[in-house]
Amino acid sequence: MAGRFLSLFGPLSRFLPEVGSPTRKVSFNEKLFWTAMALIIYLVMSEISLFNVAGGGWDLENLRIIFASNRGTLTELGIGPIVTGGIILQLLVGSKMINADLGNTEDRALFTAATKIFAIVLTGVQAGAYLIGGVYGSLNLITSIIVFIQLLVAGVVLLLLDEMLQKGWGIGSGISLFILAGVAQRIMWDSFGITPSMADGHTYGAFISLGETILGGQPLVNAFFRYDLESGALTNLPTMLGLVTTIIVFILVIYMEGVRVELPISHANYRGFRGKYPIKLLYVSVLPVIFASALFANIYVFAQLLQSQFPNNFFVNLLGTFGGEGGAPIGGLAYYVTAPRSIAMVTADPVRALAFVGIMVTFAVIFSLTWLEVGGLGPRTVAKQLVDSGMQIPGFRRSDKSIEMILKRYIPVVTILGGAIIGLIASVSEFFGVFGSGMGILLAVGILYQYYQLLVKEQVAEMYPAFGRVLG
Repeated sequence: MAGRFLSLFGPLSRFLPEVGSPTRKVSFNEKLFWTAMALIIYLVMSEISLFNVAGGGWDLENLRIIFASNRGTLTELGIGPIVTGGIILQLLVGSKMINADLGNTEDRALFTAATKIFAIVLTGVQAGAYLIGGVYGSLNLITSIIVFIQLLVAGVVLLLLDEMLQKGWGIGSGISLFILAGVAQRIMWDSFGITPSMADGHTYGAFISLGETILGGQPLVNAFFRYDLESGALTNLPTMLGLVTTIIVFILVIYMEGVRVELPISHANYRGFRGKYPIKLLYVSVLPVIFASALFANIYVFAQLLQSQFPNNFFVNLLGTFGGEGGAPIGGLAYYVTAPRSIAMVTADPVRALAFVGIMVTFAVIFSLTWLEVGGLGPRTVAKQLVDSGMQIPGFRRSDKSIEMILKRYIPVVTILGGAIIGLIASVSEFFGVFGSGMGILLAVGILYQYYQLLVKEQVAEMYPAFGRVLG
């Protein structure tokens, strides 16, 4: 049964906006329709500017992709509050600080209600932080209230769109869909952006700049390394080097998705039944990157907020100092958890680049190990699941302890190795100006793979209803 903490959210859940679960079977085509509608609503919201705000928003650079946010629009906060609220509760439940059995219907309902309340509260907190911190400059009281309401309502709308898809009206989750849309938009803009007259005299998009380089009779290297015409320094503009790196990262992550250790298993009661239990190299997928990014983004936001209120405080400056282009960090912890987005930035401050790689890899490993227990992926849990389902490893006694000992040889090692590799790819790829950011590409590959599996499952269930019931 639910613990005392989750029980507090029972009465509050009656006042929460909610999307009802379907009372009939939703066809595959209808699911595609509602998924497309959710995506269209999100894209429209990401183009509607906030009231009386021109541009605005702290430049979180590639961290915005992880939270599907767009500067100065209704999606300014994106899915950040939803993800952060979910992470907080998952960690509290996984660490047993909150008692909850998520297999129990009542507990799961309370957990869902608590997650929604946390997301709404965090939306209000972050919206307030943006306004108090002067993100949009000096706004009068009426304008501040209107912008706050806009951000709060937009956050609730995104929450409901995510809930609509997850309850079976659509395919997948809104969070995954919005992240994928954000990454795709960024890749398209970096490739074909039409903003003219950049620092190198060419158009913004890498492909268009390549065409201009060839037609202008310039050295082809100028399309791979774009230089400022005035200073001669490397710029942060999209380059063909970034495109090549994007393709390499995409292929590398797809390859790693297929790398696994396979343990032979058999059924205790059916001797003819044999199979393999796969332990993937990316055992906890790309979740550590999301968690690390959420942590870095919150450090950035609250460091900016605190510095705006206490600009000369020594401890606040340790957290972060700002003053670069677009309010970018120039010192403190916030500076070192923000990726250098080009080779020029890496060569300008290699210590920052090394620190960022070290911090990202460290936290990716930490969150990978944490998620083993939180996500029910640890050796003990997996061993119990195999035994409960009647499975055993040939040549070993059929018991939780013996199977757990075998799994302990592989799962912790694979988890640490996978977390370190993911962290390394996500951080180093940023240095080469990968389109959509290294973290964005990692998430996009994982989400595309997930959607491929979901689409195949939905089509099979539509064509063969009996088999669909077996798939769940």
